[in-house]
Amino acid sequence: MRIRLLLMITFLEGTLVEALPTQVVVAVQGVGYQVSIPLSSFDRLPKEGAPVKILTHLQVREDAHILYGFMTAEERDLFRLLVEHVSGIGPKLALAVLSGMSVGAFKAAVVNGAVAEISRVKGVGKKTAERIVLELKDKVGVAAAWEAASSKQAEGAAEINDALLALISLGYKQVDAHKAVKQALEGEKSRPSTEELVRRALKTLI
Repeated sequence: MRIRLLLMITFLEGTLVEALPTQVVVAVQGVGYQVSIPLSSFDRLPKEGAPVKILTHLQVREDAHILYGFMTAEERDLFRLLVEHVSGIGPKLALAVLSGMSVGAFKAAVVNGAVAEISRVKGVGKKTAERIVLELKDKVGVAAAWEAASSKQAEGAAEINDALLALISLGYKQVDAHKAVKQALEGEKSRPSTEELVRRALKTLI
């Protein structure tokens, strides 16, 4: 009987040893981790030699374990949505999308069906852009629509939207995610952080 051990690495916190537009090396307790990153994260990196915390997604293949890193949870959530919910999209192309568009611009383009705008990203043709819109519009739509509505009514819309996107990227249906976040907000006078919203929402979903 063969047992497979699944290793999860959700973040790296250490010293930024090397920073290039497409990859970084982070030293953590004497071990150097090479991490592929999008340009959006590269722009947010500190100087080499400085402390850094990078959120990660681990891809396990038969021939290699590859780490992809992001400076924000929103970037990682979008990366996961692309690679896990859009057929034909792999990690490299997902990084290209993040390098070519901000998370907000991408979500708006998906909701509005702006195929031409998405297809301007290097490596993303018209057919791929159409597939992205088709397969993600339902998942991103509720979150983006709520963000737009909430921004007119109160502060904290970004936290709500980010919590929704995080739950959807974990595999929950948009309707269930919407209800869970709404319950997490009930009775709150001040707006909880994204992490707190996700934590509370997960309690109602699990």
